[in-house]
Amino acid sequence: MAHYNFIFLATLLLALITNFMSSSADTATFYTPPYNPAACGFEVKGVMIAAGSHEIFDDGRACGHLFKVKCIAGTNNGVPHPCRGSGTVVVKLVDLCPSGCQGTIDLSQEAFAKTADPDAGKIEVSIESL
Repeated sequence: MAHYNFIFLATLLLALITNFMSSSADTATFYTPPYNPAACGFEVKGVMIAAGSHEIFDDGRACGHLFKVKCIAGTNNGVPHPCRGSGTVVVKLVDLCPSGCQGTIDLSQEAFAKTADPDAGKIEVSIESL
């Protein structure tokens, strides 16, 4: 019986690793003022803000949470090395990314410019909830 449990666990682990390796990278885009955080329902203070995809927004449970976003690479040939400085910015989630959003997280223009060249338009990022 222990042998079958080991085979089951090994198969499960292999499936999880395969799924993790095949998943696409997170991406960030940006939006411009005015910043109207309709989905979270509170007044925005500052410009280091973001709108999250449905995945991040989590039915509103992520409203007000801080996220560390780090630029990893560009997604197009126009700006091959878009990351700036440390490539990292901390933003507060204030809205849900609108329908048709092209990124996992939609940063304010100012937050995007702190982490990457805005001419890139879209970048690969790592996102960490703080």
